[in-house]
Amino acid sequence: MAASDMQPVSVATFAGGCFWCMVHPFDQMPGVLEVVSGYTGGTTANPTYEEVCSGTTGHYEAVQITFDPRKITYDQLLEAFWRQIDPTDNQGQFYDRGPSYRPAIFYHNAQQRELAEQSKARLKASGRFPAPIVVPILPAGQFYPAEAYHQDFYQTHPEHYQRYRRASGRDIFLAQFWGPSSE
Repeated sequence: MAASDMQPVSVATFAGGCFWCMVHPFDQMPGVLEVVSGYTGGTTANPTYEEVCSGTTGHYEAVQITFDPRKITYDQLLEAFWRQIDPTDNQGQFYDRGPSYRPAIFYHNAQQRELAEQSKARLKASGRFPAPIVVPILPAGQFYPAEAYHQDFYQTHPEHYQRYRRASGRDIFLAQFWGPSSE
């Protein structure tokens, strides 16, 4: 393959509670090449789902997004991220509670950090939420893909995914703050 045929790619990493619910919104965006469910921010190498959920590894459930910056910007991904979470809750997301379900933005370089800080400041200034925006912006570390059965869960288990998403309270919350078509 010639160098001119290679497309530039960038990576974004976000934690927003259950990674099942974070894949679909990004996976549908033009310019997103891949969305992988996994774990980041912890101390255990190659953690399992059970270890992460135990709260002892320090990992967040997260998604790592590979994207073509010529087709979609990091700012657009940030905007989509905010529209998928409750940015006022740092104890988990919706009915998923505990350290592995906390929201966070993991930046991969200084530009991403700056854009994330600006995006968070805009959200704070908007007054959209009645409580403080508490999502941390952290340096990206090692990302471990989750087990195969967690990948593309919305596609492989669509009925289960829809039931889970509705029951979690995520859709009701997002519709309240962003409108009915948040996903």
